[in-house]
Amino acid sequence: MLKQRIITALILLPVALAGFFLLEGVAFALFIGAVVVLGGWEWARLAGLHGQSQRLAYALIVAILLGWLHRFPILAAPVLLLGVAWWLVAVVAVLKYPRSAAAWRALPVRLLIGLLILLPAWQGLMLFKQWPEANGLILAVMVLVWVADIGAYFSGRRFGKNKLAPQVSPGKSWEGVFGGLAASLLVTLAVGLTRDWSGSALLIAIAGAAVVVLISVVGDLTESMFKRQAGLKDSSNLLPGHGGVLDRIDSLTAAIPVFAVLLWLAGWGSL
Repeated sequence: MLKQRIITALILLPVALAGFFLLEGVAFALFIGAVVVLGGWEWARLAGLHGQSQRLAYALIVAILLGWLHRFPILAAPVLLLGVAWWLVAVVAVLKYPRSAAAWRALPVRLLIGLLILLPAWQGLMLFKQWPEANGLILAVMVLVWVADIGAYFSGRRFGKNKLAPQVSPGKSWEGVFGGLAASLLVTLAVGLTRDWSGSALLIAIAGAAVVVLISVVGDLTESMFKRQAGLKDSSNLLPGHGGVLDRIDSLTAAIPVFAVLLWLAGWGSL
């Protein structure tokens, strides 16, 4: 398993980095769109569509909707705001699971949730490419999430005692969350000091980073919740040793739209 994970990572990492940071315009939209459509194919299974034709049909719907979003950029604001609204609802759904399952057990609801997860993430990345420091914004949200994951892993292993959401993901602890948050905020502080941000800008950046990191945890837990409800360990086996696409981007699907809205509110870019 470890060998598989390493080989898959060595193959995919340069492809992912090139796609995220070297592609522009339509090529970037298609690259990110391909990842999101694969995520849609996987989500269909989590939602309860087990037939291959049904899953492909849902992935096709996702692709068509992405095309519409690309064709009509005026939809960016409502899509992002709907995404943020969903993630606020997801906080309650995760904390109340398994009781909350009654509210989203119906197939149409689960399919709609998939769209609220996938489409805003694509839209956020498209906006980052158009805003100042385009690739820097993409790198920033990725680093925040990755550093939080690493910090949570080590602090959880060392200090983890109080379970975060035992009904959803028994291995995660509050100590892990706080450790990951602290690591990300330290990185944010270091970047701010290096770039000579003003005191007020630094405080805003730290507050924003905290929100992004915490919502990324919700993204991770949300996918775990749906996998648990569906009786699945991984979203798919597309990535040998790593599970599926959603298993790798679950935290980012929550972090990206929230980060985009925070930047918009701060006047960084327009919608």
